[in-house]
Amino acid sequence: MLKIKLTSIPVDDQQKALEFYTDKLGFVKKHDVDMGGPRWLTVTAPDNPDVELLLEPMGFAPAKDYQKALFDAGIPWTAFAVDDAQKEYERLKKLGVEFKSEPKQMGPTVVAQFEDTCGNYIQIYQMV
Repeated sequence: MLKIKLTSIPVDDQQKALEFYTDKLGFVKKHDVDMGGPRWLTVTAPDNPDVELLLEPMGFAPAKDYQKALFDAGIPWTAFAVDDAQKEYERLKKLGVEFKSEPKQMGPTVVAQFEDTCGNYIQIYQMV
């Protein structure tokens, strides 16, 4: 059976991304390995350390174009599950996270979207 253990998100600045994803979103750093320039830099949710998010530096020009196209279209790169979208929205707003949208019901979910300061929109969602 296939499992998701690692996924990635492109970032324009790994250190800035690490600070945002840990200080604002509440993830914890798992790996930080110098690769001779870019780092193998991953974060995890505190309660799920077996699934890692790689903060991947943008070194491939077509990937930069794709990231910008998604951002310009307002499309989130990825989505993170939350237990209570309204509560998480309020917590993150207090920490200075800039939201593109307030929580709203969309079918069987409540969603809100914010900017991660590294070139991506991220969506939080709650299954209802």
